[in-house]
Amino acid sequence: MSTRTTLITLSALLAAACSEQPAPTPTPAASPEPTVATEPVDSKMDQNQPSETEKLTAMFDEHFEANLKLNPLQATFIGDPRYNDRMENFLSADYRQRAGALERDYLQRAQAIDASKLEAQDQLSLKMFIQNRMDAIEAEKYPGHLIPINQFFNITNFFAQLGSGSSAQPFRTVADYDNWLKRVDGFVTIMDQAIDNMHDGIEAGVVQPRILMEKVLPQLDAHVVETATDSLFYGPINNFPDDFSEQDKARFTEAYEQMISEKVVPAYTRMSAFLTDEYIPAARDTVGMYALPGGDDWYAFNVRQTTTTDLTPEQIHQIGLDEVDRIHDEMRQVMSEVGFEGDLTDFFTYTKEDPQFYYDEREQLLQAYRDFRSTVDALTPKLFEVFPKSDYEVRAVEEFREQSSSAASYQRASPDGSRPGIFYVNTYDLSARPSWSVESLFLHEAAPGHHFQIAIQQELEGLPNFRRFGGYTAYIEGWGLYAESLGKELGVYTDPYQYFGALAAELWRAIRLVVDTGIHAKGWTRAQVLEYMYANAPVAEARAVSEAERFMAIPSQALAYKIGQLKIREMRNRAEAQLGDQFDVRKFHTEVLKYGALPLNIFEQTIDQWIAQQQAE
Repeated sequence: MSTRTTLITLSALLAAACSEQPAPTPTPAASPEPTVATEPVDSKMDQNQPSETEKLTAMFDEHFEANLKLNPLQATFIGDPRYNDRMENFLSADYRQRAGALERDYLQRAQAIDASKLEAQDQLSLKMFIQNRMDAIEAEKYPGHLIPINQFFNITNFFAQLGSGSSAQPFRTVADYDNWLKRVDGFVTIMDQAIDNMHDGIEAGVVQPRILMEKVLPQLDAHVVETATDSLFYGPINNFPDDFSEQDKARFTEAYEQMISEKVVPAYTRMSAFLTDEYIPAARDTVGMYALPGGDDWYAFNVRQTTTTDLTPEQIHQIGLDEVDRIHDEMRQVMSEVGFEGDLTDFFTYTKEDPQFYYDEREQLLQAYRDFRSTVDALTPKLFEVFPKSDYEVRAVEEFREQSSSAASYQRASPDGSRPGIFYVNTYDLSARPSWSVESLFLHEAAPGHHFQIAIQQELEGLPNFRRFGGYTAYIEGWGLYAESLGKELGVYTDPYQYFGALAAELWRAIRLVVDTGIHAKGWTRAQVLEYMYANAPVAEARAVSEAERFMAIPSQALAYKIGQLKIREMRNRAEAQLGDQFDVRKFHTEVLKYGALPLNIFEQTIDQWIAQQQAE
């Protein structure tokens, strides 16, 4: 993996970036229109030589294993415990060299395979694998390692979640507890490496916006505790497994108190001091990538990777403007349905400020999502015939990161189902969490959204691991937004205000197209972004600020939702038009999900082929 690939991998693991969590692998740009074979090819080889299929399978397996060694955190998140004691210094020059060499080696191996001798599914996998390697190599041109931390993409927050005992890092056995003590050493190294890299970034003029880095300070300071028992990292000590001996408990209590006091707290303290004394004074006042050296090309590359299309920032900006207008018209129909008198701006004010749309207690908001689950679970068989085996649960975002987190996120389940998926709900500032957003947000994050798609993908048989555990943000987030659009078909959104909430959520994704490109390609200021948001959506200040600063922190990621949803909806419309009475929505959804996440251009081809097959039957 390239450094950028690793950073994207980590960014996805941070459980915030999805607000709606993105996939744990990068999102390669669309290549020229690929050809996916429709008929298997017979490949007869010398019995003493491996077939092209055997070469392909071996290559995929070997690369996946090599990648897990380079990215032990990914292994932890997919439930592979072999590297739970490791944390590679993915910000170092040595790591970047090793990762780049791996990409080039496997690109050469992949290009030597004769695709004409492969079955159709293997041809698809090979094309995706080659494109991933090429994109990772291209990404090496851009110095992401010089800006490794911001308020949204933050190894410090992620590591605290991991060490709390409530995330993917297991704390079930004595070996698990010892593994964490070793992994902490790697974290300390990365923290110091991040400081070194940011020093280099200051010299190169590649620095973060000041407004973002000021938000990092309270996140860091939350972990600078005077007593180890007050640390989030003390969580595993407060929750020893029942079968631990008193001797083990005593040993780990002492070791973890020492680890917190002598390693964790000093690492956070050093980072906080560096940001305060050196980095923030040198940070920039601008907020878009255009202001960085080579920033226009860098952002255009990000856009291609995120959307898996060849759309330019200018084209996406216009799509966003058009979608905002269309959704506004649909909202006016809801206004008419509820008998509201006034214009759309008045309706935004009403839905944003009227007390009837807000909860008094955090637990009430959380319970609303939990209660809605039973309703959705009973209705999904209307539209789906395949369901994930893994379960999921609803949790509140932890207090130490809630102020900078978006409204919700999803953390994938372990492949064997032993660790459920987690739908995180942000309960901070209830004035920014209207009740009319509950149903659409649930459909996006849990069922039939991210939990359905990601869990089903992990459970697919016959796919190489890089497809089972990887993904493309435009497909994944596009599916989440498409899932929101299924509400009326499912039998929810019966309250017009809940349907308004779904429109408001879709509107927000359209606005993202406008403001993300506005920030990074058109030079919009933070104030301009907020002004556009307030003028075009019913959004409270807390969410508007959080989302605006998120777009500044992770350029182009916010484009994935609407671009992906538009493509999925386009293909469904095409299938309905061409199949007529033959169209079965349950079978369509099975077809969409059965390949896992795909680049959008390849996804379009798979659905076109399915339509042709349905017509031939």
